[in-house]
Amino acid sequence: MSTPPAQDPLSRERAHLGSSRAALRAMREDVENLDITDVTANWVNAAVLQHQIDERIKALADLSHTPLFFGRLDYLHAPGADKAEGAEGERFYIGRRHVHDAEGDPMVIDWRAPVSQPFYRASKKDPMDVGLRRRFGYTSGDLTAYEDEHLSDPSEAAATSKLLQQEIERPRVGPMRDIVATIQPEQDEIVRAGLGGSVCVQGGPGTGKTAVGLHRVAYLLYAHRERLARTGTLVIGPNKSFLHYIEQVLPALGELEVKQATVDDLVAHVEVRGTDDATAAVVKGDARMAEVLRRAVRSHVTLPTEGVVVVRGSRRWRVPAYELETIVGELLDRDIRYGAAREALPQRIAHAVLVQMERSGEAPDDRVQDAVARNTAVKAAVKAIWPPVDPAKLVLRLLTDADFLAVHADGILDEDEQKEILWSKPVRSVKSAKWSPADAVLIDEATDLVQRTHSLGHVVLDEAQDLSPMQYRAVGRRCTTGSATVLGDLAQGTTPWATRSWDEALAHLGKGEAVIEELTAGFRVPTDVIAYASRLLPHIAPGLTPVASVRENPGFFEVRPTTVDEQVVDACEELLRNEGSVGLIAADARIPALTEALAATGLTYLGPGEETTAQTRLTLVPASLAKGLEYDYVVLDEPQAVVDGEPDERTGLRRLYVALTRAVSGLTVTHAAPLPQQLA
Repeated sequence: MSTPPAQDPLSRERAHLGSSRAALRAMREDVENLDITDVTANWVNAAVLQHQIDERIKALADLSHTPLFFGRLDYLHAPGADKAEGAEGERFYIGRRHVHDAEGDPMVIDWRAPVSQPFYRASKKDPMDVGLRRRFGYTSGDLTAYEDEHLSDPSEAAATSKLLQQEIERPRVGPMRDIVATIQPEQDEIVRAGLGGSVCVQGGPGTGKTAVGLHRVAYLLYAHRERLARTGTLVIGPNKSFLHYIEQVLPALGELEVKQATVDDLVAHVEVRGTDDATAAVVKGDARMAEVLRRAVRSHVTLPTEGVVVVRGSRRWRVPAYELETIVGELLDRDIRYGAAREALPQRIAHAVLVQMERSGEAPDDRVQDAVARNTAVKAAVKAIWPPVDPAKLVLRLLTDADFLAVHADGILDEDEQKEILWSKPVRSVKSAKWSPADAVLIDEATDLVQRTHSLGHVVLDEAQDLSPMQYRAVGRRCTTGSATVLGDLAQGTTPWATRSWDEALAHLGKGEAVIEELTAGFRVPTDVIAYASRLLPHIAPGLTPVASVRENPGFFEVRPTTVDEQVVDACEELLRNEGSVGLIAADARIPALTEALAATGLTYLGPGEETTAQTRLTLVPASLAKGLEYDYVVLDEPQAVVDGEPDERTGLRRLYVALTRAVSGLTVTHAAPLPQQLA
């Protein structure tokens, strides 16, 4: 006999899903119906409160294509109860956000709550008081399946979750999605690490390090919302295409306030219109440039040779040169920022005058000291001793004045290095200068030497292996009083200044105490693909642990010789017959030829960063922009051309390693030229 629908577990779970969606709608309506007319003192408070309400309404949006809950935990005992008492356990549905009914009882528990943690970490060896863990399967937002693990039943053998595998391998169209339903125990430990400490995650392709970093932000905002609301959070990515790809992950988890930027965005004090060759960029990105800049900034301080005479009424007060020199020396010894010391100098001079006034029998107060600090003679002395410094003008002088650079780089940069960074042509002004990205970072360093950079509560830095030491310093300035999550893969470093070790990188970041974690289990890249790409590891990152794919589905992999570009397009068309997205990745120099070949066949495609749709699922990706992106299927064109497109072989092989590991379900390698010998 068939089970009556009322007793069918799937029907009951669907009913709970319907009730939960109705409860979420009610929660949203409650917020929409709030009347703040008489609860605010002025229009400013009203505007702030209305903004908070609007954000709350957005956070309570019910996304029809996103499951409201994805799991269920049946505890053996009530949380906090003595197990000996035999208190009956509770049932919790685990989802992306908290949902409660009209009485305030929870219908869905936020995945970040402590009671949800066993969903990710409980096992047969350590059930964490969980009797049953249930996972749900969805199709277009509809609950269609479930799968149970009886963690407290020793007779039931541990098995790989089919639904978990299906969720990991589910075809992807559009931007990156969250992995909240598939977080693994080793990932969960990083996600739930405390706010006080910084974490560095070394993870090969497909290990989920980017998703871990984003979910860590979501968790920290849940656990420390008030603090981070004051101090702010920031996600830093390698380029705009990457940020566009990941931008929907946090909103899907209900977090709307996290800012995203590239390093270039952080240091955008000037318009960047120029480029450096690799040698000059390496020197400009070297941490030694920080000391060159520090010397150059401090060189503007001139020790006084004359005293200051302050006239007040009929009295004249004189601060002699030797006393001024002592004041200036003390400020220099404190090594505080140039601008802060410049603001302190007139107050120090005024204090010296007040001491003389008190000795003569007067009783000056703070108002008198402020008036003396604003005295014309004091202002003139400060301007002569400690003049204002424009960071951009300072860097411009260093890069165009050989003598000025030589003085401040003496013993730091050798003559050849100084020649590398000097501009060959004179520049009339800061605005007319063709600044490079590395120059902008130098200006940011100089700006911080003059005035402290605002620090955030938490910063996530993704694809960190590509940053120069000076770029690390720029990021570190944004979290001096906060913490950081650093994500990257040393094998994927594709800049001439790519970091050699995480210890070195973290020291430049100012987070030398950070814990370094390594993710080696590959959930995204198929076994055959990662094994093929790992042939490059001995040549690009000796000693690095290869990623071990844990995918049950081996995926699709083929190396296909070609003779004309049309055959590359044919390979794309074959993969488009499958469900999901397709990326055609090629050396930057090959993009124009492939563009013509695609146009000749009428095959529509997108550029990197553009959102794929059901109608257009092919993206043409220059190898230089492939990092961090994922596609269900990839056609990689001419591996040797990818290698040859870089200034040196090691960087080229690293670029190739990145391109080879962008596929989630299948990879076709096409080539007319011989393959690199390292892939043999």
